[in-house]
Amino acid sequence: MPQTAIPCILMRGGTSKGPYFRFADLPADVAVRDRVLLAAMGSPDIRQIDGLGGGDTLTSKVAMVGPSRREDVDVDYLFAQVDIRSARVDTGPSCGNLLSGVGAFAIETGMVPARDGVTEMRVYNVNTGARIDLVTQTPGGRVEYEGDARISGVPGSAALVVCKYMDVTGSKTGSLMPTGQARDTVQGVDVSCIDVAVPCVFIRAADLGLDGGESSDEINANTGLFTRIEAIRREAGTRMGLGDVRDKVLPKVVLLSAPTPARKDVDVSGDIRSRYLTPQTCHAAHAVTGGMAVAACCLQPGTIAEGLGPAIEHETTDGLKERPFVVEHPSGVLELDIGYRLDDGQLVFEYAGIIRTARKLMEGSVFVPSQIWDEN
Repeated sequence: MPQTAIPCILMRGGTSKGPYFRFADLPADVAVRDRVLLAAMGSPDIRQIDGLGGGDTLTSKVAMVGPSRREDVDVDYLFAQVDIRSARVDTGPSCGNLLSGVGAFAIETGMVPARDGVTEMRVYNVNTGARIDLVTQTPGGRVEYEGDARISGVPGSAALVVCKYMDVTGSKTGSLMPTGQARDTVQGVDVSCIDVAVPCVFIRAADLGLDGGESSDEINANTGLFTRIEAIRREAGTRMGLGDVRDKVLPKVVLLSAPTPARKDVDVSGDIRSRYLTPQTCHAAHAVTGGMAVAACCLQPGTIAEGLGPAIEHETTDGLKERPFVVEHPSGVLELDIGYRLDDGQLVFEYAGIIRTARKLMEGSVFVPSQIWDEN
């Protein structure tokens, strides 16, 4: 029986990598689609030797894109995290890194016409219900991948992609603070549960015996740490209204600590230092959506982030405040532009802007055994 060929473009988006598919080229049935994606990526197998995956959470990701029927939206984007060790495809979270390649993919596949100079498009994130405005470089009406923009966690430079996230508060729970307060005690540890772009449980690194500057490899080797964190995550997930999260990647856990002291050899001083868990490993860089949640945790008075970074002066309690926000991570920094205001002491997160890059790596078809698609 011949294999089934599925058109796709393999792209690096931000600090992640994966195949981008058109919705129309995948099975409509979700269960069949999940089997197809598992086969395409080579899961479950820690090497993913029989598929496109790279044996790492950052390279076992999939983007699905199609024209949108929503008013004032150009394309819909659905992200899937394909588990490496189990036959599981999770569309609960989103990925802001793969999002950065959605504009190029939509143009390359004819969904959105390119303009000379830059092409702006509105993207609806199916995972979270958020809207993102994307700006892709298109001189001469063609996608430009080469450029001078650099982001931490990616070697070299590429053409910049501007992403502006709107409507990201309460992505899964419908609330900025799903437990109703800025700080809770879970399993004897102070935490803050925040839902902006992605629901997260924030913990001070020091409260778990860390200094916060550990590398991702050092954290990943600490199995006892993950056992303790998982107990906290499961209880916090229940309190956040997410139910039993033992087989889910949400909520994510983020370890916060004071930023690295300013040095002459460092161009950007951070507002906070973060270690983002995915959740069974530490991200080698940082999720974009997680960076927005970090900023929200730091900007909301009363959270566990209070006192860790530079004091934040809220100039007004009713008007829009715009400021840059820098998150330190194991590979460098994540730079955001945040628009927010305070309403009676509660954060109203208006938008987050970020610079990313993306590059097309390969275009063609991925082949999966035909019986996987045809199986009833």
